[in-house]
Amino acid sequence: MSPKRLYRILAFAEAVTWTILIVAMILKYAAGIDAAVLVGGSIHGFVFLAYAFSAVLVGVNQRWSIGLVAVAVATAVVPYATVPFDLWLVRRGRLEGGWRHERTDHPADGNWVNALLRWFLARPVLLTVVAALGIAAVFTTLLVIGPPGGREA
Repeated sequence: MSPKRLYRILAFAEAVTWTILIVAMILKYAAGIDAAVLVGGSIHGFVFLAYAFSAVLVGVNQRWSIGLVAVAVATAVVPYATVPFDLWLVRRGRLEGGWRHERTDHPADGNWVNALLRWFLARPVLLTVVAALGIAAVFTTLLVIGPPGGREA
C-alpha cells in the first residue's frame, strides 16, 4: 500500500466516523440513548488515533515540515476537514511517491527519525504490529481517563 493510499483511506475513514459521532450525539440528546455516544465516540476515537499515526508516518516519509504534519493531525479535530486537506495535498503533489526504504543524499535522511522510518519500513509486519499496539494502548489509556460521553454520576 502506498503512502498516498494509506493516508487517503484513513482521512476518509476519519471523516466517516465524524458522521457516526454526530449521529450518536443526536441519538443521545434527542432520543435519550446514552450508549450511542460511547459506541460512536469509541469508533471515532480509535480511527482518529489511527489517522493521526498515519499522518505522522506519511508526513515523515514525504518529508513534510513539522508544521504541515501538525496541520494534518489538527484537521481531524474539525468535522470533515481531513477530506479537503487530503484533496489539497493531492493537488500539490504532497502524497506522491512510494515508501522511502533507502537512504538518499537528502539532508533529512541522516537524522534518527528517518533512519527509524527506514528500519520499520524494512519490517512492515513489525511496523503494523507496533502501530496497532501503540494505538490500542493510547486508546485504552484515554478510555480509562474518561470514556466518550463522560462517566455517569
